[in-house]
Amino acid sequence: MATLQFKGKAAVWNHHLSVPYHALEKDVKKSLKGADDAENLIIEGDNLLALKALLPQYQGRVKCIYIDPPYNTGNEGWKYSDNVSSPMIKDWLGETVGREGEDLVRHDKWLCMMTPRLKLLRELLASDGVIFVSIDDNEQYRLRALMDEVFGEKNYLNTFCWVNNLKGRQISGAGAAKTYESILVFAKNIEEVGLFEILIEKAKALMPSTYKGFDYEIQNDVDGAFVVKNELYNTNSAFNEKTRPTLVFTIHYNFKTKEVKFSDTDQKIDFAGFVKIMPKKNNDGVHRYHAWRWSKDKIIKDISDLQFLKTDSGAKIFTKVREHSSTSLKDLITDISTNKGSADIENLFEGKVFDYPKPVDLIKILVSRTSGDDIVLDSFAGSGTTAQAVLDLNEEDGGKRKFILVEMEGYANKLTAERIRRVIKRDKSKVGFTYYTLGPAIDADALLSGKLPKYSEFAKYVYYLATGKNHPDEKKIKEQDGFVGAAGNESVWLLYKQDMEALKTLAITLDWAQNAHKKEKGRKIVYAPACYLDDETLDQYNIKFVSIPYNLFEKQQ
Repeated sequence: MATLQFKGKAAVWNHHLSVPYHALEKDVKKSLKGADDAENLIIEGDNLLALKALLPQYQGRVKCIYIDPPYNTGNEGWKYSDNVSSPMIKDWLGETVGREGEDLVRHDKWLCMMTPRLKLLRELLASDGVIFVSIDDNEQYRLRALMDEVFGEKNYLNTFCWVNNLKGRQISGAGAAKTYESILVFAKNIEEVGLFEILIEKAKALMPSTYKGFDYEIQNDVDGAFVVKNELYNTNSAFNEKTRPTLVFTIHYNFKTKEVKFSDTDQKIDFAGFVKIMPKKNNDGVHRYHAWRWSKDKIIKDISDLQFLKTDSGAKIFTKVREHSSTSLKDLITDISTNKGSADIENLFEGKVFDYPKPVDLIKILVSRTSGDDIVLDSFAGSGTTAQAVLDLNEEDGGKRKFILVEMEGYANKLTAERIRRVIKRDKSKVGFTYYTLGPAIDADALLSGKLPKYSEFAKYVYYLATGKNHPDEKKIKEQDGFVGAAGNESVWLLYKQDMEALKTLAITLDWAQNAHKKEKGRKIVYAPACYLDDETLDQYNIKFVSIPYNLFEKQQ
């Protein structure tokens, strides 16, 4: 696979590993009490740090990610502010990118900014999760190459074309007017992702230009209602007698007895009372036939889901679709303009408060494959469109999807969170959310300087370090005993206080070891400032001591 090269790549490729974990501090005044308020999150702060902070609790749990990063047009004035230890990159820190004229390395800076964020987003995705990234032509092909490397080229799903401005906008003094933006789509593991489907009625209402001709006649048989959509043969000429030899054969059907028989296409054979149905001829100039979509065994097993229609030349075979309320989502999104996004937010705030917000309907289409209590994440949250889309979908289908928003700009509370407050009030919903800011880093320097996280945050973090898993139940953390949680035959412990003077007095003692061993006989990974036991005694009580802060970041596997 070809790889993308850019200035700073070597410095940032594994930068996400060295980004320190930060505690998340709840802001009660900015939070909104209600149902699911502990699971709907709005985080104010740098999204790189916020994504790392989410790992201990959300790694592998997010079903859908949508992000709308800076398009890097040269006019946005975004800043590269990641603290990367590279002399070249340090020259970029805090520097506004592309505001005045053409910054000759702005593409490199953009890729350096995106790389660690995409790496962390991939870690947060569930194995059957999907990520959508809005982008335009300024970085589209670079982003595709970068995501091929981060997510794996085989996990590329689609590039959606969102026609957001049919009037067109002239990008430069040459060429055609631009009418669309792109949305790149990747899976965490493509083998676990099925077809994207959309309700036909919703598709026709939102995108009438794209979803025409979906008024199928509803028919009935002994198995219930169905519609007829497609013939049984595979329309793709690449599926033929050479590539799919077991799916190319002659079908013989008796309209009276409903019996089916098969023969090879080269056999000149007829059965009395049966109509011969040859596979469709292939016009690719090389092969003779199109393959069928069903095997012989499936045709016999599910023949009640096939409709045989007589023709002048013999017969055609169609598949019956029992679930006819939905259809495959197309990669062309129409009839939803940028102006619709502005109208969505202006209806809530009575005036313009944000430039070019994405339309709620656009995000609803993208995240509609989620259901139940799936988690949807947007780490470039902007005006909060993604959360509104999640809430609207829940209102429509009774789902309990959860949202996580991350926004670093100063409007995170007054716009991003306020929009969600107003949507909840408008809908008279009982839903709530928790507003967080980034707390102190959980690293040696921070701990030694007295910037101490809360016990619960530190506990979830050490559990993640020790097991590589999310903490299953925060309510089972027992600060008084130092018990964090069990994982198989091991348990994780933390001797810690959010007080520097008290912290100096904590240590693994003989009494503590004996009491802990009475409760948990298996291996105990204990994070503590000090240990007063020798190695032999630690082995006796099956304890692995991890020093805070000096050995904090060593994997305890």
